[in-house]
Amino acid sequence: MPTGSVRLQSIKKLGQENQSYEVTGEEAAGSYMSMTNSKEKSKAQEKAEQPAIRVGFFQLERLSPPRYPQPDASCVCVCVRVQFRFATCKDVLMMVVGALCAVLHGSAQPLMLLVFGLLTDTFIEYDIELNQLSDDRKECVNNTIQWKRNYTAAFNESGAFIFSNSTLEMFGPLKNMSCGILDIEHEMTLFAFYYVGIGAAVFILGYFQISLWVTSAAKQIQLIRKMYFSKVMRMEIGWFDCTSVGELNTRMSDDINKINDAIADQVAIFVQRFTTFVCGFSIGFVKGWKLTLVIIAASPLIGIGAGLMALFVAKLTGMELQAYAKAGAVADEVLSSIRTVSAFGGEKKEVDRYDKNLVSAQRWGIRKGLIMGFFTGYMWLIIFLCYALAFWYGSTLVVDAEEYTPGTLLQVFFGVLVAAMNLGQASPCLEAFAAGRGAATIIFETIDREPEIDCLSEAGYKLDRVKGDIEFHNVTFYYPSRPEVKILDKLSVAVKSGETTAFVGPSGAGKSTAVQLIQRFYDPKEGMVTLDGHDIRGLNIQWLRSLIGIVEQEPVLFATTIAENIRYGRPGVSTEDIVTAAKEANAYNFIMDLPQKFDTLVGEGGGQMSGGQKQRIAIARALVRNPRILLLDMATSALDNESEAIVQEALDKVRMGRTTISIAHRLSTIKNADVIVGFEHGRAVERGKHNELLERKGVYFTLVTLQSQGDKALNEKARQSRSPALSEPGSIGSVTNCDHPFPLVLVADSEQEEPERLNLSRAGSYRASLRASIRQRSRSQLSNLIPESPVPSAGDLGPRAYSMSQEDKYKSATPEEEEEDIVEPAPVARILKYNVPEWPYMLFGSFGAAINGGVNPVYSLLFSQILATFSVEDPAVQRREIDGICLFFVLVGVISFFTQMLQGYAFSKSGELLTRRLRRIGFHAMLGQEIGWFDDHRNSPGALTTRLATDASQVQGATGSQIGMIVNSLTNIGVAVIMSFYFSWKLTMLILCFLPFIALSGGFQAKMLTGFAKQDKQAMEAAGQVSGEALNNIRTVAGLGKEKSFVEMFERHLDAPYKAALKKANVYGACYGFAQCVVFLTNSASYRFGGYLVKQEGLHFSLVFRVISAIVTSGTALGRASSYTPDYAKAKISAARFFQLLDRVPTISVYSDKGDKWNNFQGNIEFIDCKFTYPTRPDIQVLNGLNVSVKPGQTLAFVGSSGCGKSTSVQLLERFYDPDNGKVLIDGHDSTRVNVPFLRSKIGIVSQEPILFDCSIAENIKYGDNSREISMNEVISAAKKAQLHDFVMALPEKYDTNVGSQGSQLSRGQKQRIAIARAIIRDPKILLLDEATSALDTESEKTVQEALDKAREGRTCIVIAHRLSTIQNSDIIAVMSRGFVIEKGSHEQLMGLKGAYYKLVTTGAPIS
Repeated sequence: MPTGSVRLQSIKKLGQENQSYEVTGEEAAGSYMSMTNSKEKSKAQEKAEQPAIRVGFFQLERLSPPRYPQPDASCVCVCVRVQFRFATCKDVLMMVVGALCAVLHGSAQPLMLLVFGLLTDTFIEYDIELNQLSDDRKECVNNTIQWKRNYTAAFNESGAFIFSNSTLEMFGPLKNMSCGILDIEHEMTLFAFYYVGIGAAVFILGYFQISLWVTSAAKQIQLIRKMYFSKVMRMEIGWFDCTSVGELNTRMSDDINKINDAIADQVAIFVQRFTTFVCGFSIGFVKGWKLTLVIIAASPLIGIGAGLMALFVAKLTGMELQAYAKAGAVADEVLSSIRTVSAFGGEKKEVDRYDKNLVSAQRWGIRKGLIMGFFTGYMWLIIFLCYALAFWYGSTLVVDAEEYTPGTLLQVFFGVLVAAMNLGQASPCLEAFAAGRGAATIIFETIDREPEIDCLSEAGYKLDRVKGDIEFHNVTFYYPSRPEVKILDKLSVAVKSGETTAFVGPSGAGKSTAVQLIQRFYDPKEGMVTLDGHDIRGLNIQWLRSLIGIVEQEPVLFATTIAENIRYGRPGVSTEDIVTAAKEANAYNFIMDLPQKFDTLVGEGGGQMSGGQKQRIAIARALVRNPRILLLDMATSALDNESEAIVQEALDKVRMGRTTISIAHRLSTIKNADVIVGFEHGRAVERGKHNELLERKGVYFTLVTLQSQGDKALNEKARQSRSPALSEPGSIGSVTNCDHPFPLVLVADSEQEEPERLNLSRAGSYRASLRASIRQRSRSQLSNLIPESPVPSAGDLGPRAYSMSQEDKYKSATPEEEEEDIVEPAPVARILKYNVPEWPYMLFGSFGAAINGGVNPVYSLLFSQILATFSVEDPAVQRREIDGICLFFVLVGVISFFTQMLQGYAFSKSGELLTRRLRRIGFHAMLGQEIGWFDDHRNSPGALTTRLATDASQVQGATGSQIGMIVNSLTNIGVAVIMSFYFSWKLTMLILCFLPFIALSGGFQAKMLTGFAKQDKQAMEAAGQVSGEALNNIRTVAGLGKEKSFVEMFERHLDAPYKAALKKANVYGACYGFAQCVVFLTNSASYRFGGYLVKQEGLHFSLVFRVISAIVTSGTALGRASSYTPDYAKAKISAARFFQLLDRVPTISVYSDKGDKWNNFQGNIEFIDCKFTYPTRPDIQVLNGLNVSVKPGQTLAFVGSSGCGKSTSVQLLERFYDPDNGKVLIDGHDSTRVNVPFLRSKIGIVSQEPILFDCSIAENIKYGDNSREISMNEVISAAKKAQLHDFVMALPEKYDTNVGSQGSQLSRGQKQRIAIARAIIRDPKILLLDEATSALDTESEKTVQEALDKAREGRTCIVIAHRLSTIQNSDIIAVMSRGFVIEKGSHEQLMGLKGAYYKLVTTGAPIS
């Protein structure tokens, strides 16, 4: 039947079409967090609303003006703008021809309807003739039907004949009906040829229409990519400060792909569909304007339904998101303050609070499902009512008024249907155009922008002789990204040629900024920088930068070989020069030890090399330029002693006769500079030689004194660990040390031989070399600290003794990273297990879905039945049958209304309940992880909240509505096939041969809708790596003047994707043409064979239509089912990620009951030789053998500079982490064996920035003890102890005052006191005060300090403080440096020692 042909067209958007009511799962996923997104989504849904296929025609209303103010006009104009901006004449020609093909292709479908109308008429005529001749009183004479002679003769002979109705009608002359002319098989052969002809034309037109457009788009896109990247590489550095590299990379890929979508196949498809729309309506109006108007009149009902649905869905989605946003906010708040939650044991409480907020989101989700079910049902109802109306009114015009033939009725009906459907399908193209226009605006803005400092411009002077005098004249500067912060403030400094000038000063004083101005990365806002008296703004940039060699603190290497990296320094440099530079930079030896020597790959960002090796390669790269000016920005800070000495020597050699500016924090490197300039607050405040500046006691003096202190302490420790007789343990001022259980001499020796060899022999395997470089680096960091000691001490101290633990840590840390990326999809059975409690809903939903699936085949049954009535002779019977069928249409509509509602509601209910359950379980699992897990950047609060929001809702894609879809498709196919076999198995077999092709073409279409996106992405990856590397390291690229070579490299990498795109154009065109023509071929074969069966085997013609339309609709259902697989796959992966979280066993478990508990908890604490590194930074040793103990009721104070491990020791006590070596004893129990909740319940903590939750003051105080219900009296007494009560009573809402998000409504002192009350209320045995008063002003500090002194009574207390006044009355003061205690005792004892503590107290310097 014809519908076959028509319906099939819908394969284009098959999946989307019927997705309408199943979209819930995805919806929540994609649109979480952003309202706008949900609106777009709802628009998309609105479009998706054509339930199945035939719905299409009413789409008219929906696309009416309000939605797209002027759809084609504007889009066409933009396309034209986008198009012709970079299109050559050849491209324009291709596009014109392609558009022409699209117009012809678009008219093919309406053309087929004309053929189809004639075909139907032929069948009906033939059937009427058969009916006539089956009356044995009639016969065929001379090709007209006449009464048989013998009947009339018999009557004439016997005069008296009994009259009856049947004999009476024989007297009336027969209508002039031809017979014997119609050879049905011949006719059908003719129609089959028409179909094949149209099909062949469609194949060819479809191929050209697509391939020409895609080819021309590929050419233009390649040009846009080249233009864009080369323009970005020319931008000044300030522009990069304000534009994130991530954003640029996204634009390079996604935005340009959007432009591609807007100017490629979508245009052709839009033109084709629009043509079909115009032609379809033309046929309708030309052939039968009355029926056309009746059908159009009914369409507003569907438009209204779709509009309301979109409105409600958008609104409900908004509500659902808002409700979920509350739960998301809770999750975010809890995960951001996970340490506080853990410390106070609030995990279970938080899970309940989160779950409470999920209830309302679930409620809105279920409502949304119900409303979508209701409207989908409503649309189906209206559609079936429309069918009933159209066929009823159409049949009156055919039978009673005889204005139309049955064929005309079908032509008109399907003409309007096809037109409307194609208009509906053209709408996604408009979206692609709009997206493309948006992307193009941004891309073209960048292409048109003129850089302020154009590094590739030829303008500017090049001096003949360069002496190398640099001078800053009153330079004022601030970064474009932070215009409010002044970095340089009227800076005036002269750097003489051939001298070494050192810039020193605290960080943020503007030293590096000054260096960047010399390179002309920025221009000063006021004043000027001159080279030999010339303002550098007048000099040619590339030439200026070629004079400068720079070595930075964190040198950037590119992902290529060592030789290539050095060659970046100067183009066309010989191998000898490279070797010389490597020797000068002291890099030659280690390079020659590598298996591949200079051809060793350094890895992404130089990741395969250790810090010192990278540094030396960078120095070689700077030297190979033979620069006049050498800028050393902390060039040796990342090196260990040995390398530093050698590199320093290399630098001293190469400094001769060059202007050198050195920035350093390590004073050993700058003592011998010719001039030292001290920076402070963006000005040069002092200049002179080392000794002069020491006498001045200014900036330089402060830096020197601070540094030498720490160095001495470390040397002391190193010396002690070497001296056989350790001073007696525990005595004041001595440090107990049991670092090395095995002979030290050995360590030192092996250590010396080992480092380089070890590193490099393993360089082959990435993991090994990573580990080696970490070992190297940790060694270098340690040795770093011991400037004056002989080399072997690096060995003694080096992490050899415990490097195993580090390595293990690293081993254990690395595989996880790999696991993250490759997730095995979860088994569906396990997903369903979580959905078990909802089985009744799923059962009812499946029942509804099954009935909905049966609707399509029933439709084809009714449709063919109507055709059959047209060949009925008796008008009364005919009328009765038609009315009956129209009523049946109405009935199917009503049933479908209820079952759609049932399906929508039941599945949304089961899906929402599952989502809520998973979110709760997931959140519970997250809070149960150890703190180290949260340190991993992949588990940041943002990432975790997103995972809760999206993963949980995507899992719905594998259950719930997805099951509905599958049941729906299966029943559809099942019913259709059974029905077809019942009516004509032969014809069914023939069509089933075509079914795979129809389904395949559906698959092709789906693949094309997503485009060959995946392949494109892979092809673009290589180019993306080049662009990513260049943009991420733009400063290095600019400093080396390598912009051009990166642009060329990028363009080379674009060839592959471009060739792939051209190949794709042909494949894609052929697939498209095939998908379009397969329907025509199916029809031609089916109708031809149908004609044969009608003639030879007496099959009734209506059955031919019935079988063809039933099978073809089931083919589309098959396609639709396959289009849902992406969701399904996504769901399985989301579920797998989820289960991965649930199955992870935390190393420190909060929920377990295992572990020691004891009754008389004293609070006796001992740290015994604790060593610790954070799991995320295994190469940085934080605690380095910490030994300290505190008795019950005593107060222990930790002092020391930041980063020396004070807070870390507190975290070990809380068991946020466990030590790598050594142990923490609590009342003699090893902390790792103690029950975690029990231990934490005995500890109260007040930290520097206390975290409060977004609830009332009373609730925040009650949070101190989550194990029981706390009365208001207890809250008040705790508040009184914390000096908080009076302030709270002065507030209007007293204890019910909300403190705002993170306590934002309160001052610091007030927050601090609430935190103290919270710690007091749990009546802890151990109180931890981590800089509890450091953030307060003097007055609040006094109050809080009083509160703390009260709270400390009778408790073991550990205090960390930067202000010495707060700890003078502690029982024990431990001075920490670099992870161990250098001296301990009471205030008086330490003052008597005149060691580090004495100096701190007397200078009054803050310990920072």
